[in-house]
Amino acid sequence: MLDHYRVLDLTDVRGQLAGHLLASLGAEVILVEPAGGSDARKAGPFMVENEPADSGIHWLSYNRGKRSVELDLGEDADREVLLRLAAGADVLIETDGQQTLAARGLAYADLAALNPALVYVSISPFGSDGPKADWATSDLVIAAASGQMAMTGDDDRAPLRMSLPQAWYHPCVEAVGAALIALHERQNHSGLGQHVDCSAQTSMLQASQSWMLCEPVGSSHGSRVSGGMKVGPIPAPDGRKLGPFHIQLTWPCKDGHVSVTFLFGVAIAQFTQNLMNWVCEEGFCDEATRDKDWVNYAVSLFTGQEPHEEYKRVKQCLADFFNTKTKAELFDASFKRRVLIAPVTTTQEVLDLDQFEQRGVWEVVDGVRYPGRMAIFGASPAPPLTRTPRLGEHTAAIRAQEPRLPALAPLVAPKSARQPLEDVKILDLMWVMAGPAATRVLADYGAQVVRIESDTHMDGARTLQPYVNNSNHPDESALFHNLNANKLGMTLDLSNVAGRDIVLDLVRWADVVMESFAHGRMKQWGLSYDDLRAVNPNIIMASTCLMGQSGPLSPLAGFGTMAAAISGFFNITGWPDRSPSGPFGAYTDYISPRFLVAAVMAALEHRRRTGQGQYIDMSQAEASLHQLTPALLETQRVGQSYQRRGNDDERFAPHGVFRCEGTDSWVAVAITSDEEWRAFCELLGREDLAALAEQERWERRRELGEIVTDWTMSRGADDAMSELQRSRIPGHRVQNTKECFEDPQLHHRDYWKQVEHGSLGTTWVEGTRFRLSRTPADIRRAGPTLGEHNWQVLSEILGYDDDRIADLVAEGVLG
Repeated sequence: MLDHYRVLDLTDVRGQLAGHLLASLGAEVILVEPAGGSDARKAGPFMVENEPADSGIHWLSYNRGKRSVELDLGEDADREVLLRLAAGADVLIETDGQQTLAARGLAYADLAALNPALVYVSISPFGSDGPKADWATSDLVIAAASGQMAMTGDDDRAPLRMSLPQAWYHPCVEAVGAALIALHERQNHSGLGQHVDCSAQTSMLQASQSWMLCEPVGSSHGSRVSGGMKVGPIPAPDGRKLGPFHIQLTWPCKDGHVSVTFLFGVAIAQFTQNLMNWVCEEGFCDEATRDKDWVNYAVSLFTGQEPHEEYKRVKQCLADFFNTKTKAELFDASFKRRVLIAPVTTTQEVLDLDQFEQRGVWEVVDGVRYPGRMAIFGASPAPPLTRTPRLGEHTAAIRAQEPRLPALAPLVAPKSARQPLEDVKILDLMWVMAGPAATRVLADYGAQVVRIESDTHMDGARTLQPYVNNSNHPDESALFHNLNANKLGMTLDLSNVAGRDIVLDLVRWADVVMESFAHGRMKQWGLSYDDLRAVNPNIIMASTCLMGQSGPLSPLAGFGTMAAAISGFFNITGWPDRSPSGPFGAYTDYISPRFLVAAVMAALEHRRRTGQGQYIDMSQAEASLHQLTPALLETQRVGQSYQRRGNDDERFAPHGVFRCEGTDSWVAVAITSDEEWRAFCELLGREDLAALAEQERWERRRELGEIVTDWTMSRGADDAMSELQRSRIPGHRVQNTKECFEDPQLHHRDYWKQVEHGSLGTTWVEGTRFRLSRTPADIRRAGPTLGEHNWQVLSEILGYDDDRIADLVAEGVLG
């Protein structure tokens, strides 16, 4: 799809996933390596111990399909080669930072003057500017700054990151969609490139599931607790939590663990009822327990109508029941009994899963299995990627090439767009989180998005916290406001023939239809891809669900907690001496939307060039495997599943989250070099330890952790963070909603947006997670109230007259 584009990949180990994904979409990706090679080549562990140079797991994971050019940018001749490449490139990706590159004459301003069509992508910890732009960082530090860590782990221990570092993967995938949005504007409007500024902090904030909005909207805060999360009203001034209760997501069973969605509200209550029916059948609860009001149960807990001790008793009934069943027995019930249960799989079980094998997920190179395509593209399938390149393998050939021009589209009257996607129209038939998060990005950058739901079967996101002022009203879910900002909202009864006819009229209007219902639902409504292209032959349709549209697990319906458990993310998160805690919430719901944005933008580019629409089948579980690749390779290397290890790093120490003065106050510290260690010893007043080498520090990590704790316990988290950063040591307080809302870096990036709302007047949503320099996002309004734009869509977009609209209202079609 993108074989006409050339991408220069100047990233180090932190950013190479971005170029890898662009290569998987067909782009020519040239990895520009410094003299001696990329740091990823040198980073262990190694697939082949006696050949470390080309077998590093991180190197192999994200550099297949690229060409390698070795350049010493300190040499004038090599620098001229890079400038010649940049003059003809379409995209450049870097992780060194603008200040560093400016000293070499390679910053965005320098290269834009040379090639005005260049889309220049920067991936950095906190963004290219702002008070934290030059802070000392690591994966652990970014995780601490981004909200999710505060919600992950056990409440009697430190907050947790995932054992396989994730912080850099989020902005890498974000960067792919962002670059394609910028290219869309270039190809369809202005002919000009621009700077794409991706912040790892703001990208990873998506993994907090809108909980960081609790502070601005006056909602109950959440905190971590073993295998789930704890929710309660906002802490009282003395720091006490008033009536918190524990939502458990991970449960032990006979042969391991399962993820169980035991939640409440209109969208989920039937699944919970089905589960309780089964528990009662097997004698683990009485009928009174079975028949509780699961729709309003959360409200009963919050108001105190249902005592928390009773909630704990109900959970004990479930725990006793699950311990009599295997993972396979419980998972089988997801299909037969319509309950929301999925196995917590090990990485070896992920590799062995028949679903992935049948759908052709794996690409095999030299006997090693890698996650392949991000989605199944009906009209433009991606070819498998080749092996990783040898250092400088393509240097001579690329040096000898004639100068290339960027792949600019011919434009009759080039004119910069106010927003890059203002020419794109999207029909949004999405549900809850994973789908709406993707269309939210497209709406922020100008796409006109019409969002369809029903007031009789409302979007489950309306039933999920946080709520504005703890209202529990379906029009006041901050999560729904956040995921659906900038969209037009319409209610339709899709089971009604007239409702289906309205959808087909919207299909005629749209460029893209996006849906995230369970496999087969659209076909039942007469809205399959064949039905849609019968009325709009050039339509692009994207379907995203947990496991995809084919294979034995395709009927599985549920939430991202289940896909995250099946994909292996739950089992690698937690303490080695305890059961897995899993990452906070529905983790694949935060990963997969970025892949969907990239897939849709690539399909739009394919249609621009060929006039051809297509069908996209995206499995949220499959796409998310790209953020697990190193763990899957490690499993194949050692022959056993990847192990969770708390906050320990495989190389560095001290590396952890340490308690500070105050209630639930923590700071993350990551020593990643001898220089940082010496500076830290000076800060601690322990110069006697400064000579410890990396391996010895790792071996003595428990002893050193106690020394660090003694230091952090004598100061607040803010003071500890400030002292660490003044000494250029990677450190950051662990931020929950209050700290995130007060974060000066997020305010500098205008991340928190107060916007219009149909019934509240104004409310708060999160801003864009990446910035475009010339055509920025415009976030004007929160997600719509139920049916807020029915009249506008029918009259202004579809051209229905007043009498026809009145008839539809009278017939109950708009519901």
